Amino acid sequence: MDVFVLWHIRHARNLDGIPNLHRENGELIWDEEDGDDLKLLGVYSSEQLADDRIQEARLLPGFRDEPDCFMIAGYELDKDQWTAGFVSIPCSEEQRPSR
Repeated sequence: MDVFVLWHIRHARNLDGIPNLHRENGELIWDEEDGDDLKLLGVYSSEQLADDRIQEARLLPGFRDEPDCFMIAGYELDKDQWTAGFVSIPCSEEQRPSR
């Protein structure tokens, strides 16, 4: 059985006023380290239900500001998506965000 996960990406605003790049080659892009915010709207049993939710959400505050920044990802239920481990690489002092 497949499920359809619906996300919205709220892109961080650039302080210098330069517009953000939302898509590249038609694909939605984001960078959480730059402050982009991903919101999980829901998990649906069909892509049509996820599409219907997008139409509703586009009318709501925040979502309507970036109406083309929704993403539906299909997943097979009960199937592992991340099957390998991972490595954390510590950042240097220069790379750490200032607080």
